[in-house]
Amino acid sequence: MHSILEREIGQLSGGELQRFIIGMTCVQFADIYMFDEPSSYLDVKQRLKAGRMIRSLLEDTEDRTYVICVEHDLSILDYLSDYICCLYGVPGGYGVVTLPMSVRQGINCFLEGFIPSENLRFRDYSLNFKIGEAQVDQSQMDESKYSKESKTIYQYPSMTKTLGPFKIEVEGGAFKPGEIVMMLGQNGTGKTTLIKMLAGILKPDDEELEMPKLTISYKPQTIAPKFQGSVRELLSTKLKDSWNSSIFKTEVLIPLNIEEILDNEVQTLSGGELQRVAIVLSLAKPCDIFLIDEPSAYLDSE
Repeated sequence: MHSILEREIGQLSGGELQRFIIGMTCVQFADIYMFDEPSSYLDVKQRLKAGRMIRSLLEDTEDRTYVICVEHDLSILDYLSDYICCLYGVPGGYGVVTLPMSVRQGINCFLEGFIPSENLRFRDYSLNFKIGEAQVDQSQMDESKYSKESKTIYQYPSMTKTLGPFKIEVEGGAFKPGEIVMMLGQNGTGKTTLIKMLAGILKPDDEELEMPKLTISYKPQTIAPKFQGSVRELLSTKLKDSWNSSIFKTEVLIPLNIEEILDNEVQTLSGGELQRVAIVLSLAKPCDIFLIDEPSAYLDSE
Protein backbone atom coordinates (compact mmCIF):
# COMPACT_ATOMS: atom_id res chain seq x y z
CA MET A 1 0.00 0.00 0.00
CA HIS A 2 2.99 2.35 0.39
CA SER A 3 3.05 3.16 -3.33
CA ILE A 4 -0.49 4.57 -3.29
CA LEU A 5 -0.55 6.44 0.03
CA GLU A 6 -0.22 9.85 -1.68
CA ARG A 7 -2.71 9.06 -4.47
CA GLU A 8 -6.24 10.43 -4.65
CA ILE A 9 -8.94 7.79 -4.13
CA GLY A 10 -10.46 8.65 -7.51
CA GLN A 11 -7.16 7.88 -9.26
CA LEU A 12 -6.84 4.34 -7.88
CA SER A 13 -7.27 1.39 -10.23
CA GLY A 14 -9.88 -1.27 -9.52
CA GLY A 15 -7.29 -3.57 -7.94
CA GLU A 16 -5.74 -0.79 -5.84
CA LEU A 17 -9.17 0.28 -4.60
CA GLN A 18 -9.99 -3.34 -3.72
CA ARG A 19 -6.79 -3.68 -1.69
CA PHE A 20 -7.51 -0.38 0.08
CA ILE A 21 -11.01 -1.54 1.08
CA ILE A 22 -9.72 -4.95 2.26
CA GLY A 23 -7.09 -3.20 4.36
CA MET A 24 -9.65 -0.80 5.87
CA THR A 25 -11.84 -3.77 6.80
CA CYS A 26 -9.02 -5.81 8.33
CA VAL A 27 -7.79 -3.03 10.66
CA GLN A 28 -11.18 -2.78 12.37
CA PHE A 29 -11.80 -4.58 15.68
CA ALA A 30 -14.83 -6.83 15.25
CA ASP A 31 -16.25 -10.23 16.12
CA ILE A 32 -17.36 -10.95 12.54
CA TYR A 33 -15.59 -9.80 9.36
CA MET A 34 -17.54 -10.01 6.08
CA PHE A 35 -15.91 -9.85 2.64
CA ASP A 36 -17.95 -9.74 -0.56
CA GLU A 37 -15.86 -11.05 -3.48
CA PRO A 38 -12.48 -9.78 -2.22
CA SER A 39 -10.52 -11.23 -5.16
CA SER A 40 -12.34 -9.20 -7.85
CA TYR A 41 -9.98 -6.91 -9.81
CA LEU A 42 -6.91 -8.40 -8.07
CA ASP A 43 -4.08 -10.10 -9.96
CA VAL A 44 -2.85 -13.55 -8.89
CA LYS A 45 -0.11 -12.20 -6.63
CA GLN A 46 -2.42 -9.79 -4.84
CA ARG A 47 -5.16 -12.42 -4.47
CA LEU A 48 -2.78 -14.59 -2.48
CA LYS A 49 -1.67 -11.65 -0.34
CA ALA A 50 -5.28 -10.67 0.32
CA GLY A 51 -6.07 -14.28 1.22
CA ARG A 52 -3.21 -14.40 3.73
CA MET A 53 -4.36 -11.14 5.30
CA ILE A 54 -7.94 -12.39 5.68
CA ARG A 55 -6.70 -15.68 7.18
CA SER A 56 -4.54 -13.73 9.64
CA LEU A 57 -7.68 -12.24 11.21
CA LEU A 58 -8.25 -15.58 12.92
CA GLU A 59 -4.83 -15.72 14.57
CA ASP A 60 -4.71 -15.30 18.36
CA THR A 61 -8.44 -14.60 18.65
CA GLU A 62 -9.28 -17.36 21.15
CA ASP A 63 -12.04 -18.64 18.83
CA ARG A 64 -14.09 -15.46 19.17
CA THR A 65 -13.64 -14.10 15.64
CA TYR A 66 -15.41 -15.31 12.50
CA VAL A 67 -14.91 -14.52 8.83
CA ILE A 68 -17.69 -14.81 6.25
CA CYS A 69 -16.54 -14.52 2.66
CA VAL A 70 -18.41 -14.59 -0.66
CA GLU A 71 -16.07 -15.73 -3.42
CA HIS A 72 -16.18 -17.05 -7.01
CA ASP A 73 -12.49 -17.88 -7.47
CA LEU A 74 -12.34 -21.55 -6.47
CA SER A 75 -8.59 -21.56 -5.84
CA ILE A 76 -8.88 -18.61 -3.42
CA LEU A 77 -11.96 -20.24 -1.89
CA ASP A 78 -9.93 -23.40 -1.26
CA TYR A 79 -7.12 -21.36 0.31
CA LEU A 80 -9.36 -19.23 2.53
CA SER A 81 -12.04 -21.59 3.76
CA ASP A 82 -12.50 -23.93 6.68
CA TYR A 83 -16.11 -24.66 5.68
CA ILE A 84 -18.20 -23.91 2.60
CA CYS A 85 -21.91 -23.25 2.06
CA CYS A 86 -23.10 -23.64 -1.54
CA LEU A 87 -25.91 -21.48 -2.88
CA TYR A 88 -28.24 -22.58 -5.67
CA GLY A 89 -31.54 -21.46 -7.13
CA VAL A 90 -32.85 -19.27 -9.94
CA PRO A 91 -30.86 -16.04 -10.53
CA GLY A 92 -33.09 -13.08 -9.78
CA GLY A 93 -35.79 -15.44 -8.44
CA TYR A 94 -34.71 -17.24 -5.30
CA GLY A 95 -31.67 -18.75 -3.62
CA VAL A 96 -31.10 -21.63 -1.21
CA VAL A 97 -28.12 -21.95 1.15
CA THR A 98 -26.86 -25.45 2.01
CA LEU A 99 -25.58 -26.54 5.39
CA PRO A 100 -21.83 -26.02 5.92
CA MET A 101 -19.61 -28.64 4.27
CA SER A 102 -15.91 -29.36 4.23
CA VAL A 103 -13.91 -27.37 1.67
CA ARG A 104 -13.31 -30.36 -0.58
CA GLN A 105 -16.90 -31.54 -0.43
CA GLY A 106 -18.30 -28.03 -1.00
CA ILE A 107 -16.19 -27.33 -4.09
CA ASN A 108 -16.91 -30.77 -5.56
CA CYS A 109 -20.66 -30.36 -4.97
CA PHE A 110 -20.61 -26.98 -6.70
CA LEU A 111 -18.68 -28.29 -9.71
CA GLU A 112 -20.83 -31.41 -9.97
CA GLY A 113 -24.11 -29.54 -9.52
CA PHE A 114 -25.29 -32.21 -7.09
CA ILE A 115 -25.65 -32.31 -3.29
CA PRO A 116 -25.47 -35.96 -2.11
CA SER A 117 -26.68 -35.27 1.45
CA GLU A 118 -29.93 -33.85 0.08
CA ASN A 119 -30.05 -36.05 -3.04
CA LEU A 120 -30.57 -32.83 -4.99
CA ARG A 121 -29.31 -31.88 -8.44
CA PHE A 122 -29.38 -28.11 -8.97
CA ARG A 123 -27.59 -28.11 -12.36
CA ASP A 124 -28.11 -30.46 -15.30
CA TYR A 125 -24.40 -30.65 -16.06
CA SER A 126 -21.09 -30.58 -14.23
CA LEU A 127 -18.42 -27.93 -14.69
CA ASN A 128 -15.00 -28.99 -15.93
CA PHE A 129 -12.00 -27.08 -17.18
CA LYS A 130 -10.42 -29.55 -19.59
CA ILE A 131 -9.47 -28.38 -23.07
CA GLY A 132 -9.39 -31.10 -25.70
CA GLU A 133 -6.54 -31.37 -28.17
CA ALA A 134 -8.96 -30.92 -31.05
CA GLN A 135 -10.00 -27.53 -29.67
CA VAL A 136 -6.39 -26.40 -29.37
CA ASP A 137 -5.66 -27.47 -32.93
CA GLN A 138 -8.71 -25.57 -34.16
CA SER A 139 -7.62 -22.38 -32.39
CA GLN A 140 -4.20 -22.67 -34.00
CA MET A 141 -5.84 -23.09 -37.39
CA ASP A 142 -7.97 -20.00 -36.79
CA GLU A 143 -4.90 -17.99 -35.77
CA SER A 144 -3.13 -19.03 -38.97
CA LYS A 145 -6.20 -18.11 -41.03
CA TYR A 146 -6.40 -14.63 -39.53
CA SER A 147 -2.68 -13.98 -40.01
CA LYS A 148 -2.96 -14.77 -43.71
CA GLU A 149 -6.26 -13.05 -44.46
CA SER A 150 -5.95 -9.90 -42.33
CA LYS A 151 -4.20 -7.25 -44.38
CA THR A 152 -5.51 -4.16 -42.56
CA ILE A 153 -3.24 -3.09 -39.71
CA TYR A 154 -4.16 -0.44 -37.15
CA GLN A 155 -1.26 1.29 -35.47
CA TYR A 156 -1.12 3.35 -32.30
CA PRO A 157 1.83 5.63 -31.41
CA SER A 158 4.23 5.59 -28.50
CA MET A 159 2.76 7.72 -25.73
CA THR A 160 2.89 8.54 -22.05
CA LYS A 161 0.27 9.46 -19.47
CA THR A 162 0.88 11.02 -16.07
CA LEU A 163 -1.71 10.78 -13.30
CA GLY A 164 -0.34 12.38 -10.15
CA PRO A 165 2.82 10.46 -9.16
CA PHE A 166 1.95 7.60 -11.57
CA LYS A 167 3.26 7.56 -15.13
CA ILE A 168 2.72 4.95 -17.84
CA GLU A 169 4.95 4.71 -20.91
CA VAL A 170 3.40 2.93 -23.90
CA GLU A 171 5.49 1.68 -26.79
CA GLY A 172 3.89 2.02 -30.21
CA GLY A 173 2.16 -1.09 -31.49
CA ALA A 174 -0.31 -2.50 -33.99
CA PHE A 175 -3.23 -4.91 -34.22
CA LYS A 176 -5.22 -6.53 -37.02
CA PRO A 177 -8.89 -7.45 -37.51
CA GLY A 178 -9.74 -10.86 -36.08
CA GLU A 179 -7.21 -10.65 -33.25
CA ILE A 180 -7.90 -10.85 -29.51
CA VAL A 181 -5.14 -9.05 -27.64
CA MET A 182 -4.88 -9.61 -23.87
CA MET A 183 -3.09 -7.27 -21.48
CA LEU A 184 -1.43 -8.85 -18.46
CA GLY A 185 0.14 -7.03 -15.56
CA GLN A 186 -0.01 -6.33 -11.84
CA ASN A 187 -2.62 -4.03 -10.38
CA GLY A 188 -1.78 -0.38 -10.80
CA THR A 189 0.58 -0.79 -13.79
CA GLY A 190 -1.71 1.08 -16.22
CA LYS A 191 -3.84 -1.48 -18.06
CA THR A 192 -7.06 0.47 -17.60
CA THR A 193 -5.27 3.75 -18.34
CA LEU A 194 -4.06 2.37 -21.69
CA ILE A 195 -7.56 1.17 -22.61
CA LYS A 196 -8.99 4.59 -21.75
CA MET A 197 -6.39 6.28 -23.95
CA LEU A 198 -7.23 3.99 -26.85
CA ALA A 199 -10.94 4.72 -26.25
CA GLY A 200 -10.30 8.47 -26.25
CA ILE A 201 -11.53 8.90 -22.67
CA LEU A 202 -8.07 9.96 -21.50
CA LYS A 203 -5.71 12.07 -23.58
CA PRO A 204 -1.98 11.21 -23.58
CA ASP A 205 0.41 13.81 -22.22
CA ASP A 206 1.10 14.84 -25.82
CA GLU A 207 -2.46 15.60 -26.89
CA GLU A 208 -1.41 16.15 -30.51
CA LEU A 209 -0.60 12.47 -31.02
CA GLU A 210 -2.77 10.92 -33.72
CA MET A 211 -4.70 7.84 -32.63
CA PRO A 212 -6.24 5.26 -35.03
CA LYS A 213 -9.53 6.44 -36.54
CA LEU A 214 -11.81 3.68 -35.29
CA THR A 215 -15.32 3.22 -33.97
CA ILE A 216 -14.99 1.82 -30.46
CA SER A 217 -17.18 -0.10 -28.03
CA TYR A 218 -15.89 0.25 -24.49
CA LYS A 219 -16.85 -1.74 -21.37
CA PRO A 220 -15.43 0.04 -18.34
CA GLN A 221 -13.77 -1.68 -15.41
CA THR A 222 -16.15 -0.38 -12.76
CA ILE A 223 -19.89 -0.31 -13.34
CA ALA A 224 -22.05 2.23 -11.50
CA PRO A 225 -25.57 2.08 -12.96
CA LYS A 226 -27.72 5.21 -12.88
CA PHE A 227 -30.54 3.94 -15.11
CA GLN A 228 -33.94 3.81 -13.42
CA GLY A 229 -35.92 0.95 -14.93
CA SER A 230 -35.73 -2.72 -15.88
CA VAL A 231 -33.01 -4.49 -17.85
CA ARG A 232 -35.45 -4.81 -20.76
CA GLU A 233 -36.03 -1.05 -20.76
CA LEU A 234 -32.28 -0.39 -20.57
CA LEU A 235 -31.55 -2.61 -23.58
CA SER A 236 -34.40 -1.06 -25.56
CA THR A 237 -33.17 2.46 -24.73
CA LYS A 238 -29.52 1.80 -25.54
CA LEU A 239 -29.83 -0.73 -28.39
CA LYS A 240 -33.27 0.00 -29.89
CA ASP A 241 -34.43 -3.16 -31.69
CA SER A 242 -31.00 -4.66 -32.44
CA TRP A 243 -30.95 -6.77 -29.28
CA ASN A 244 -34.14 -8.59 -30.35
CA SER A 245 -32.54 -10.25 -33.38
CA SER A 246 -32.48 -14.05 -33.29
CA ILE A 247 -28.72 -14.18 -33.91
CA PHE A 248 -27.95 -11.80 -31.05
CA LYS A 249 -30.19 -13.76 -28.71
CA THR A 250 -28.52 -17.05 -29.66
CA GLU A 251 -24.95 -15.79 -29.53
CA VAL A 252 -25.11 -13.36 -26.59
CA LEU A 253 -28.32 -13.18 -24.53
CA ILE A 254 -28.86 -16.90 -24.02
CA PRO A 255 -25.21 -17.81 -23.17
CA LEU A 256 -25.09 -14.95 -20.65
CA ASN A 257 -28.52 -15.86 -19.14
CA ILE A 258 -29.82 -12.35 -19.71
CA GLU A 259 -33.38 -13.40 -20.48
CA GLU A 260 -33.82 -14.52 -16.86
CA ILE A 261 -33.24 -10.98 -15.56
CA LEU A 262 -34.92 -8.88 -18.28
CA ASP A 263 -37.71 -7.77 -15.95
CA ASN A 264 -35.44 -7.06 -12.97
CA GLU A 265 -34.73 -3.46 -11.98
CA VAL A 266 -31.21 -2.39 -12.96
CA GLN A 267 -30.65 -0.84 -9.53
CA THR A 268 -31.31 -4.19 -7.81
CA LEU A 269 -28.93 -6.31 -9.91
CA SER A 270 -26.01 -8.10 -8.29
CA GLY A 271 -22.43 -7.39 -9.31
CA GLY A 272 -22.33 -10.41 -11.63
CA GLU A 273 -25.66 -9.54 -13.23
CA LEU A 274 -24.50 -5.97 -13.84
CA GLN A 275 -21.31 -7.31 -15.40
CA ARG A 276 -23.26 -9.51 -17.81
CA VAL A 277 -25.55 -6.64 -18.82
CA ALA A 278 -22.51 -4.39 -19.40
CA ILE A 279 -20.94 -7.06 -21.63
CA VAL A 280 -24.18 -7.29 -23.65
CA LEU A 281 -24.29 -3.52 -24.13
CA SER A 282 -20.67 -3.58 -25.30
CA LEU A 283 -21.01 -6.50 -27.72
CA ALA A 284 -24.20 -5.10 -29.27
CA LYS A 285 -22.52 -1.96 -30.57
CA PRO A 286 -21.23 -2.13 -34.18
CA CYS A 287 -17.58 -1.11 -34.05
CA ASP A 288 -14.05 -1.71 -35.31
CA ILE A 289 -12.65 -2.63 -31.91
CA PHE A 290 -14.03 -3.83 -28.59
CA LEU A 291 -12.19 -2.53 -25.52
CA ILE A 292 -13.31 -4.75 -22.64
CA ASP A 293 -11.86 -4.09 -19.20
CA GLU A 294 -11.91 -7.07 -16.76
CA PRO A 295 -15.06 -8.79 -18.04
CA SER A 296 -14.73 -11.72 -15.58
CA ALA A 297 -14.94 -9.59 -12.41
CA TYR A 298 -17.85 -10.68 -10.19
CA LEU A 299 -18.68 -13.61 -12.48
CA ASP A 300 -18.84 -17.18 -11.17
CA SER A 301 -16.97 -20.11 -12.74
CA GLU A 302 -19.91 -21.02 -14.97
